[in-house]
Order: sequence, then C-alpha cells, then structure tokens
Amino acid sequence: QVQLVESGGGLVQPGGSLRLSCAASGVIFSINEMGWYRQAPGKQRDLVARIFPNDIANYADSVKGRFTISRDRAKMTVYLQMNSLKPDDTGVYYCNKALPPYTSWGQGTQVTVSS
Repeated sequence: QVQLVESGGGLVQPGGSLRLSCAASGVIFSINEMGWYRQAPGKQRDLVARIFPNDIANYADSVKGRFTISRDRAKMTVYLQMNSLKPDDTGVYYCNKALPPYTSWGQGTQVTVSS
C-alpha cells in the first residue's frame, strides 16, 4: 500500500513563499518520477510541476520561474518551493506520479494566498 502525505501549506500573503513536502511510503514505490498538482476551488486538478529520473523538470506556464520541484531519494520526499505567490496559486496541492497511472491520492495540503 502506497501512502503519500503532503504538508507545508498555509495562509500566506501575496509575494510570500512556502515549501511543500510530500512524504512517500510503501512497498516498491519509487519517487523517480513525481509531480505536484493543484486543485483550485471549483476547478479540476491540474499539473503544476513534475520531475523525472534525470532531474529534468516541467512546470505549468503559470508557475515558471517561481516554483521549483526537487526530491530527496533517501528521505523518500518530494518538495515544491513556491516563491512570489499569487492569489491564483490558492488551492489544495497534491503529489503523485508524474504520469498516469497514478497511485492513491493523499489528503493534500491547503495553500491560501491572500492579503
């Protein structure tokens, strides 16, 4: 059974920063290809960033230059550093595999950007 636990969200003012963490555990689970996804209120869940085994990363156009995805294989943890946050970044953030098929989704972590 794979378990993904996201943390690090919170309320932040526009222009602020947050660092999200995703701790993965389970039998035979690799974090070589992982992604962060965001579900804004009333909208579908969309890809924000993803990282591949050769450390190549892809970002949604809306977060390029502001967000950085990284991982620590020893800790089985994936991170999302979010800088220069905007109100449009508000939503629940989830981690999962970079490409389908996805594993079970965690509970996500809420990020609210508001003054």
